[in-house]
This record gives sequence, structure tokens and C-alpha cells, in this order.
Amino acid sequence: MPLDPLKEPIGVARRTAAALRGFALASFGFVVLIATNALQVASLLVLPFSRSAFRGINRWCANTWWGMCVVGAERLNGTRILISGDDLPMREDALLIANHQQMPDIPAIMKLAMTKDRLGDLKFFVKKQLKWAPGVGWGMQFLDCPFIDRDWSSDQEQIRRTFAQLVDNRVPMWLVSFVEGTRATRPKLEASREFARSRGLAETRHVQVPRTKGFTASVQGLRGHITAVYDLTIGYEEGVPTLWQYLKGLVHRVHLHVRRFPIEELPETDEGLREWLLERFVEKDGLLEYYYQTGSFPDNALRESL
Repeated sequence: MPLDPLKEPIGVARRTAAALRGFALASFGFVVLIATNALQVASLLVLPFSRSAFRGINRWCANTWWGMCVVGAERLNGTRILISGDDLPMREDALLIANHQQMPDIPAIMKLAMTKDRLGDLKFFVKKQLKWAPGVGWGMQFLDCPFIDRDWSSDQEQIRRTFAQLVDNRVPMWLVSFVEGTRATRPKLEASREFARSRGLAETRHVQVPRTKGFTASVQGLRGHITAVYDLTIGYEEGVPTLWQYLKGLVHRVHLHVRRFPIEELPETDEGLREWLLERFVEKDGLLEYYYQTGSFPDNALRESL
């Protein structure tokens, strides 16, 4: 089962200090994000003359903004991201799949991307409802992120067009996909186990049965451009934090375990990719079981400890 939610600190003084720190960081971050949006809008002036320059400006914007988020958590809040597992190549184009518990999963992935010079090249599947939201939604539009309804019948054509644009223009990328489709909670995990039983699939305790259609479409649509799939497993120590708790400095350490699979080793067919993904999540469940029992992932050689 997932960890319980992270508890708040004991004592009025500690809670007040944490809240003030979180409010200051959130306020400053939002102002910088809106300023970054303004620079992204200005980059439209360059677009008619050079699409590569347009993408370069927006890559710099993402790299700078997300880099501030990562470094701010490290320097101001003392948050450490502990990375173990496979040592990834620098600047490789890849599809990333990860378990999803809460929003602080994303800063952990950003830290990994920062170590491999791919921070500004991160792309996420974004809910279509956020497309016109100031800050995040506006910024993601300039980064060629796919906006989805989570309804495959309506999403597939939009995803196909986005992938074709990325592949045709050879856009550097790490595409992040939380293939469970939603954050893991106790009720959702129980519903996932019931679904697994009804379909004759392996039951898992810590992750949900992944949604395979988007994954297979991503691999098939990006094959020839991406060279690997990264399987990321994220674990927390004291409880699963919210983004607000992360901003308040209550998250001391996050563990991130990495496995790299070259794209040529993946199956060629959709059915083969479906089975491959299901197997990875059974393995991921075992990794998390080991982590919760021992406090570390099986490969305990940490390559990044900040």
C-alpha cells in the first residue's frame, strides 16, 4: 500500500514558519513564471523567421524556470533527491514512465533531467483543461506538450499530430508519461486490484494497473526518434507530500530509481508493448515493496545525493 500522507510539523511556531516559507516561495515563483510566460509570448516574433530559434528560446525559458524550482528546493529547503540505478547517457531522447503519487514526483524527475542536460527538453502529457491557465498552461503550449482529455478516442489524433511535429523536426525531448493515469491512493489501488482480478492480470499493492494505449501510441509514434524508455520508480520516506508541503520545506529526501531500456529491445507490436508495460509495473511494485521494507532500492549505489 502507499505511504500515508505526510504529517504536518508539531507546534504552532513550526507550522507558521513552514507556511511563511511556502507562501514566500510560491509567490516569488508565480511572479517569475508569469514573467517567463511574457518572454515566451515575445518569442512568437521570432517564429516566422526561425522555428529552431523559437524552440531555443522556449527551451531556455523552461530550463531557467524549472532549474530555479529545483535549486530553490535544494538550497532553501534542504530537499535531497537520491538517484540510484542505471546511469543514463547525456542528452538522450527518451520516453519516461513513472509511478505517480503526488505533485512532488515532478520536481524529482526535473532533478534527474537537470543532471543529464534535458531539463529544458522535458515534455508532459497535460490535461486539456489546463491549456489556457496562466503560468503552467501557457508555458506548456510553447513547449509542444500534448494536451489530452484522457479519452483515447478523442486524444489519439491530437497526440499523433504532436508526435509527428516532434519527430519531423527532430526536437530534443524527454517525454514524461504517468501511465497509471491518476495518482495512487488507497481507494484507487483497491479499484485497480479489482480491475486486475476481473481481467486475469497480476495484482499489485503499490502501483495501479497502467493504461497501455497511450504508452503504445507514444512508443510507436516516436520510434526512430527516441532511443530508450526510462522506467522511474519514486519513493518517499516519511509520507507522501503535497506540493504545498514540498514548498514549505517538509520533504527532506526523495528516492528515485532509474532503469533504462533501449528502444530496439522493446517489442514491435502493440500487443507486445502492452505486455511489456504490464510486466514493468509488476516489477515496479516489487521495487517499492523492497524499498518500503529496507528504506532503499535494490541498487543502493547513489549517484546523486544533494
